[in-house]
Amino acid sequence: MTNQEQESKKRFVSYAIFVFAFVIVLINLISLVFPSLIVTLIDDSGLIGEPFEPSGWLYPLLITNLAVLIFGILYFAKKLPHFVQKSINFIRNFEVSSNIAAIAVVGIIFGYAGLSIQDLSIDESIAYGDYKRVKEVIDKWPDSEGVDKSLYILHVKNVLLKLSEIVFHNLRVVPLLVSISLLIVTYFFTVQLTKKDLAGLVTLIVLLQSYTFLVFDTLATYENSWTLFYLLSLYLIEKKWFLSPIAYVASLFSKPLTAAYFPLTLFYTYCSSIPRRSKIYVLCSYIIIAFVAVLGLYVLEIEIGGGILQGQLNFDYIDFWSSFTTWSYQLRFETIFLLFILPLVVALFFTAQKGTPQAISVLVLIAGVIITMSFLTAFTSFNLHPYRYVTLVVFFAIGVGTLLSKKSLNRSESGSN
Repeated sequence: MTNQEQESKKRFVSYAIFVFAFVIVLINLISLVFPSLIVTLIDDSGLIGEPFEPSGWLYPLLITNLAVLIFGILYFAKKLPHFVQKSINFIRNFEVSSNIAAIAVVGIIFGYAGLSIQDLSIDESIAYGDYKRVKEVIDKWPDSEGVDKSLYILHVKNVLLKLSEIVFHNLRVVPLLVSISLLIVTYFFTVQLTKKDLAGLVTLIVLLQSYTFLVFDTLATYENSWTLFYLLSLYLIEKKWFLSPIAYVASLFSKPLTAAYFPLTLFYTYCSSIPRRSKIYVLCSYIIIAFVAVLGLYVLEIEIGGGILQGQLNFDYIDFWSSFTTWSYQLRFETIFLLFILPLVVALFFTAQKGTPQAISVLVLIAGVIITMSFLTAFTSFNLHPYRYVTLVVFFAIGVGTLLSKKSLNRSESGSN
């Protein structure tokens, strides 16, 4: 295949990913503006309500998205006033030294930890009904007698919580340390993608304003170890690829939801800058993990006594389309995310076209998490609780940081040399 054919193929793939991501995000935002629209279309009983009755998000979304999209188009088309264009280019090209970045990261982390310590005394059992089940498992672990088996098998999560109880006499201390670790890995992952320390700092700031992240950062009931280990598995693909599968398995035993992210891992590996031989090794190791996971599901079906596979793999189109309405109530406090997710999708596409192909990888991670949750709901009837959106807000923050990337060679090209 000639270089021209390869470039044509890559261009087609990037356009296809952009269209897919744009449509997926747009459907969710339409449901945010018209909460009854999709539900009315899939339920012809006529009891739902007026499909085009707008929510309070109509004008904020319309004004913000139009303003940002028009501004972005003018910027990439170089139609803005010279001073504005030059100022934006300066910001995009500006970089801080590694020493200053390290000091800033330490300051941000210590500031975040200091403000979060007061949350450790909050009683979770009052607000979260699942806390009792989790506490029962941790109190008896590693004994499995008489506890919820679906929680008992989350061995990595249970070890972390048991350690928190034994060492700190507080289940919420280690979840806070896990969230701090997630912030650190998010920073290094962004720096690895963008080759800029400033981009990592911007990502940290965006993530720390997230309501969803700050609500679940210290909770033992819905701790963030699964997100931490999954993001770590992606980071290690380019850093120490042979450790990536270990981190991924750890994420599975923190929360099996990351099994649904398996295709995202494969795509990210394909687009990574590691040598082709290493990509093959990584892909083979993950395929083995997938095979073992499928066998594990049958074992769990026997241990737990049904409910994992039996009657759960039928596609329910009502649940699938209903999942696109969850942003209106599960992410209603994520103002920055909701207002800027569509402009971010467009900006990532243009950033990729301007010489930063890793932006497409981030776009796949964002769109992939969104559609994965819809398919998970359709096939398993699981509810999309707010804590399951932590991964999405993390990738959103990384996407914002990616806009500050240095222009680089195509990652797949560099990886195949």
